[in-house]
Amino acid sequence: MRGADDRLRTRMLPRPEVRREYDKLEEEFALFDEFLKARRESGMSQAEVARKIGTTQSAIARLESPAGKHSPSLATLRRYAEAMGYRVEIRLVKKEEAGQRGSQAKSGKRARSRRRVSARQLIVKD
Repeated sequence: MRGADDRLRTRMLPRPEVRREYDKLEEEFALFDEFLKARRESGMSQAEVARKIGTTQSAIARLESPAGKHSPSLATLRRYAEAMGYRVEIRLVKKEEAGQRGSQAKSGKRARSRRRVSARQLIVKD
């Protein structure tokens, strides 16, 4: 069964202006999706996570919301993850420059592939 967010994405993403803005926030959305998936897999409600880390359910709702109004600290993300049996893992990955990729392909040099950080790498089950 598809959720309301899937239906909305299917309807809105074909619009070029929506797609551009969505793509700008793709990694952020992926991270928030990972938060929700981790909490679902832990079988905990927002209220249960909140009690476990000493905050309110509304604070957990803000943490899980991609609204962009809240930038949690690393300490908060760690407490959130630990409450559900996860740990936070952060990696820095060098951006691949588009021009460099094209010039390497034209010159016959094999372009090195670079992995993008996925949200799954940020919250890891212990």
